[in-house]
Amino acid sequence: MHRRSFLMGLGTTLTFAPHAAFALNQNEARSLINTLVGDINAVIEAGKGEKAMFREFERIFASYSDTSYISAYAMGVEARRASSSQKREFSKAFQGYIARKYGRRFREFIGGRLEVAKVKKVKKWYEVETVAYLKGQSPFEVTFQVSNRSGKNRFFNMYIEGVNLLLTERTEVGAIIDRNKGDLDKTIRDLKTLG
Repeated sequence: MHRRSFLMGLGTTLTFAPHAAFALNQNEARSLINTLVGDINAVIEAGKGEKAMFREFERIFASYSDTSYISAYAMGVEARRASSSQKREFSKAFQGYIARKYGRRFREFIGGRLEVAKVKKVKKWYEVETVAYLKGQSPFEVTFQVSNRSGKNRFFNMYIEGVNLLLTERTEVGAIIDRNKGDLDKTIRDLKTLG
């Protein structure tokens, strides 16, 4: 399995800077990612069927990431003209799209795991470095960026060995929007079936 495919499945995952962090500290950032990693490892180890995995990864994405911010970023410039209801529907469809798109690959990672390594403050957010261990591969770094700009501690981006996965998702979702000539309602319908 290609490392990038696996890591994009963790969140998308998905650089943009948060507006501000309000009293978030190093221990809270570490705690959030420790819990996230625990949930991811539990799903991998359980080895459930595809549909069950999709539901679990969608729950994880919704619980630990700044979903409104990430989906708006993936939407790009179209977010400026989207209605509130379109933004909500896009965010919901985007979560399902991510879960389906990458969840199918997780069966191949039974026996793999993530471990939190260290935390450091960067500007107004924290970077939490984790190490991914997959069978037959050397360990590699996965970095989560954490803030509480939304009022809750959430990750808003992820890097894999320096690769910004959020930008990758923006490009791919942007291509879907372009294919639909900027029609967000059509894009939302597509996201509900793609992945």
